[in-house]
Amino acid sequence: MRTERNVKFHAVALIIVSIAGLFTGLSTTEWLIILILFGGMLALEMMNTAIERVVDLITTEHHPLAGQAKDVGSGAVLVFAIISAIIGLIIFIPKWFY
Repeated sequence: MRTERNVKFHAVALIIVSIAGLFTGLSTTEWLIILILFGGMLALEMMNTAIERVVDLITTEHHPLAGQAKDVGSGAVLVFAIISAIIGLIIFIPKWFY
């Protein structure tokens, strides 16, 4: 976590969402969903980091397939982050505005 900027960002988001969850009184089911999203995001970020490290270990030269592997890993993290944000909004918006 000390060397990965994105993991730090996700950790800060995890703390903010957790505090918001405590103040809004999430149900047990909502907490379970949030925890699954936290775990999925961190696990996916770790897998992306592993892909990047393996690619860097195998070659120091620029290779199109190496770049594609890194891009696909990053893309997977981005997709999960977007879906997680949408799910978070679906959970939190009704608690804030209704």
